[in-house]
Amino acid sequence: MTDAEIKKGLAGVTVDYTAVSKVNPETNSLLYRGYPVQELAATQPFEAVAYLLWHGELPTDAELAEFRAEERAQRALDENVKQAIDLVPLDAHPMDVLRTAVSLAGASDPAAFDNSRESDLGKAKRLFAKIPAMVAYDQRRRRGQAIVEPRDDLDYAQNFLWMTFGEVPDEIVGDAFNVSMILYAEHSFNASTFTARVITSTMADLYSAVVGAIGALKGPLHGGANEAVMHIFDDIGEASNVGPWLDRALAEKRKIMGFGHRVYKNGDSRVPTMKAALDTLIAHYDAQELGALYDALEAEFVARKRIYPNLDYPSGPAYHLMGFDTLTFTPLFVAARVTGWTAHTMEQAASNALIRPLSAYNGVDERHIEGYVADPAVDTTDRPAEAEG
Repeated sequence: MTDAEIKKGLAGVTVDYTAVSKVNPETNSLLYRGYPVQELAATQPFEAVAYLLWHGELPTDAELAEFRAEERAQRALDENVKQAIDLVPLDAHPMDVLRTAVSLAGASDPAAFDNSRESDLGKAKRLFAKIPAMVAYDQRRRRGQAIVEPRDDLDYAQNFLWMTFGEVPDEIVGDAFNVSMILYAEHSFNASTFTARVITSTMADLYSAVVGAIGALKGPLHGGANEAVMHIFDDIGEASNVGPWLDRALAEKRKIMGFGHRVYKNGDSRVPTMKAALDTLIAHYDAQELGALYDALEAEFVARKRIYPNLDYPSGPAYHLMGFDTLTFTPLFVAARVTGWTAHTMEQAASNALIRPLSAYNGVDERHIEGYVADPAVDTTDRPAEAEG
């Protein structure tokens, strides 16, 4: 046992610099490359925000048009990826499907091991364009529906919804979906982004970093929380049941997903923007009962625990109203966050150092096998390490 100071979960540990995003404590605003995310969500298409995260500046009209043309040309699901998705059991989690599809996309890319900035930017753009088709097709096949091919006359958000539901969305729905993608796009050194940076630090390829990040995002303490919110809503049923349900949940010491955040202590700065988008959907779909349940649980939980909602709380009901299956919510998070992940992998690669923290050992003291006699030829005492393990 050592006297080392342990920071469980790396809480409060600063491990590197980043120019991609930060939370400004003075305004409680999440900034993407300096821009408050609520301003971006109110004024920009998601394609422009992706460009900003990768390049550091918002695109000019000409740059956005060029990027949109490039993205639209790569939207279609590759046949080998479609076949791989078909092989995954229908009862597997959609995140397992997406992890497999992205891995195959990487294995099929002849430039996978070219880690230059230019090559990695091309990979980031391809994943940005193709992940929506992966997510949309997986939901459709679970419903016994045929694939819907992408359209090149629709923007990113509209096309995503078109491929999923086979209908061009109403403007209100497309706008709400665009807002959700922007709000989920990036959030500094969260668990999945840090995972991607750790993998990149070993000089592995960008696809490996994204696959690892998908695995990290799958967990209910990270990306899976938006799914958990809808499971909670289903369990409660209606607003009048909130009090008794919360009594039981707190007595059983259950974690109430959708509330609390390690970075935000006075409320997630993204929530008001997403809640406003949710409100437009509630009105559009005449879903006042869902809105009443949302408001009742928030009011009751905040009053009792003084813990405020995070982004997953309004986004889960929003995706539900749009028609997405609950299990598809976290893959939607991937479709957004791949922009932030890849911005970070390129930043990590540009100024790389292998990420390899230390640990404090608290196991049994050194001991030996009875009767064992060391061979001097393989004695490792005082020999220098030759490789990082």
